[in-house]
Amino acid sequence: MAMCPRFAWALFLLLCPVWLSAVPSLPHIDVVTGSAPIDLALDRSLLRDIFLKRVVIDRAGTALVPLNMPPEHPLRAAFSKALLGKAPDALQRFWNERYFQGVSPPYVVRSQEAMLRFVAETPGALGYVASCRVDSRVRVVAELPVPGDLVDAVAALCSEAGAGR
Repeated sequence: MAMCPRFAWALFLLLCPVWLSAVPSLPHIDVVTGSAPIDLALDRSLLRDIFLKRVVIDRAGTALVPLNMPPEHPLRAAFSKALLGKAPDALQRFWNERYFQGVSPPYVVRSQEAMLRFVAETPGALGYVASCRVDSRVRVVAELPVPGDLVDAVAALCSEAGAGR
């Protein structure tokens, strides 16, 4: 017995939200600041310049303090590829060159929790965490997609103890 096309379509529309809610959402990287606003229009290009320390103060004169995870951290690899278009080791060469021009690389923090604390307590600080780690201490100013080859590694950061909003 053939199903009426209208009935099939109606059944699909009824069940589609159930199917979609069962599919886990992909993680993304949230670029975060503290509660004090940064006086700049933070688009992707400007964020890139801030994390490469080409832009170091906002319009109000507040020093911008970009932060990084350790070079071996999967979130840093994902962030570097997503925003800066390069792997951390390629950026190391960039920072070596900049160091001799008097520009130090961003501060490195050891964990996402350290990132959240530093950003929340330091005016002008910008950092990044897996989307599942964002909490009320920080404001999300940009969402970056996780590169496909690093989705599993970033998703694993969300299943560690203490993850969640």
